[in-house]
Amino acid sequence: MNARVIPIAVDTGTAYGKPPPTSKHELTDVGPGTPMGELLRRYWHPVGLVGDATATPRKVRVLGEDLILFRDGQGRPGLVYPHCAHRGASLYYGKVEERGIRCCYHGWLFDVQGHCMEQPCEPEGGRARDKVRQPWYPVEELYGLVWAYLGPPEKKPVLPRYECLEQLAEGEFLEADDRSIGGGGPQVIPCNWLQHYENLVDPFHVVILHSSFSGTQFVPEMAVMPQVNWDTTGISVRTLSLRKLPDGKTFRRISEAGLPTLRVIPSPRVGRFGMVESLGWILPIDDHSFRIYVVGRVTEKGELHKMRSRLGGKLWEELTEAEHQVYPGDYEAMVSQGPIAKHSEEHLASTDRGLVMLRRLLMKQLEAVQEGRDPAGVSFDPAAPPVKFSAGNWMEG
Repeated sequence: MNARVIPIAVDTGTAYGKPPPTSKHELTDVGPGTPMGELLRRYWHPVGLVGDATATPRKVRVLGEDLILFRDGQGRPGLVYPHCAHRGASLYYGKVEERGIRCCYHGWLFDVQGHCMEQPCEPEGGRARDKVRQPWYPVEELYGLVWAYLGPPEKKPVLPRYECLEQLAEGEFLEADDRSIGGGGPQVIPCNWLQHYENLVDPFHVVILHSSFSGTQFVPEMAVMPQVNWDTTGISVRTLSLRKLPDGKTFRRISEAGLPTLRVIPSPRVGRFGMVESLGWILPIDDHSFRIYVVGRVTEKGELHKMRSRLGGKLWEELTEAEHQVYPGDYEAMVSQGPIAKHSEEHLASTDRGLVMLRRLLMKQLEAVQEGRDPAGVSFDPAAPPVKFSAGNWMEG
């Protein structure tokens, strides 16, 4: 009698033989000469708080470049290449003086625009010193931040102003914060900047990540599944979310991801209604890390800091590793994608429409720069009106 042969099902869908993942490096990489690096260098970026520029040289890393920030004795901020034009010693060890920063090695003195002012070991203080220029970048101060322009000099735009930071109600003042509010973790977040930028146009993760996983981190209304539409203004991708509440009211919320790295996100916590009260700028430190600078209208000092996310009732740095696993937030979701997300392994769905629109907006700007045109959102008119966004929270009905 022949034994019955039972067919064995072949396993499918395993990870065996999976092709190596790839990333959209044209969007993620920010170093000099890369497509995104050249695009971002056509805009101004915050590189520190005003108080970070002092008589003590400070190391900063911006778009993959290491630089030195300081303030001379005349009160002028300066941002220079770290290695002295003479013999390469770091100006981090330099001495800041009335006219600029002096190298510790042979005393060459450079002003905030890199002009060599003195060469004390050379005859007559350096007869050829006018031929030496320390590489530098233009900086300006606004809204409590130090801003830098790292792009081609002939393409330098004006530093933009923003309506929501210009129109202060009685009792309001501006506060600047460098602790990456909105990033869900520490000041420096160890993954690519795009992973956070794309998070701005994803309102659905709020219901899952910030509610069912973390407990309701924000006001209860944010835990309601929204009806969502997206559109683009040309300088941003807008997310319009409508939440039908049990009491019959509708919570209407507009948020935006603006060029070049702006997070225009109304507070989900304090119940303030009307125009967005703060702006955040994602600063790509390099391809594998970023930080966020925030400026907002407040009525008391430290109000921005209170906006930081809490998971299980604690701030991110107060959680144990086990608690991070139980109460994941934006940091865990973003950083766990890897230093640079593996885009080839994505399976985008209908709720990712805003993400697709944002990538297309960025690609359009990359093409503009590569074709010799100016990207959206830059202006060369000092009299240009403040940039206006439509983001905010409203309760209707």
